[in-house]
Amino acid sequence: MRSQTEWSILAVEADTGEVLIESDPDLLLPTASVGKVFLLHHLAELLDEDESLGRLLLRKDSVEPVADSGLWQHLDVPALTLNDCARLVGAVSDNLATNVLLDHVGLAPVQAVASRLAPGGSMLNDSVRDVRTPEDPPTLSLGCAADWVAYFRTPHPTVLSWLAPATDLSMVSSAFGLDPLAHTGPVPTDLANRLQVWSKTGTDDGVRAEVGLLDVAGRRAAYAVICRFEGEVVPVLGQMRAYGTLLLDVLQGG
Repeated sequence: MRSQTEWSILAVEADTGEVLIESDPDLLLPTASVGKVFLLHHLAELLDEDESLGRLLLRKDSVEPVADSGLWQHLDVPALTLNDCARLVGAVSDNLATNVLLDHVGLAPVQAVASRLAPGGSMLNDSVRDVRTPEDPPTLSLGCAADWVAYFRTPHPTVLSWLAPATDLSMVSSAFGLDPLAHTGPVPTDLANRLQVWSKTGTDDGVRAEVGLLDVAGRRAAYAVICRFEGEVVPVLGQMRAYGTLLLDVLQGG
């Protein structure tokens, strides 16, 4: 029987690999939307081969409607470029854009990317579903901190560009004092420090996860904080913020 709260946590200095924070980094846990990064990485590699693919128009009615996170479901525009769909996934974890992109490229190639990049077993299991039946994968994605820190030590630059405007700063990043709607460039924290973060979060019932890269005055840390829990979410968010505060303090030389 599992405990009520399980954590997989790791933060390392990106350049040196020095471990800054660590707790059960190889534990695989549900990560909700975090696994969408594998889709973004696959798209980035396709664009490396043919950048014109980014201008391809994809229609929102090519898949069934899906609710929850995202903006496209609320917009009139019937089609967006592949690049803009990826931007929506990076910025607001857009579920409809995710499914449109998966419908276009296929789930299997994305899972092949995950198998190549994540030896610890992190995986995008499925497209986004409003309702999961017993025949469906039980969770959108699985992940462990070790896999995600390894990825964000050397992330694809195009993926970082899509993640830069990510608006969900409710977890680890809540400690960084950033404007959720305007933080795509370095933000002065004082005369000596400039701060920038690229992150992807995942939210589901009993799941909170954030993975990413934090830069403070040129010193970078790849980090991942993943939690599966029972009960109230507020204490979990408070602990995630505490890990963010600790990470920021370490990078600032504390």
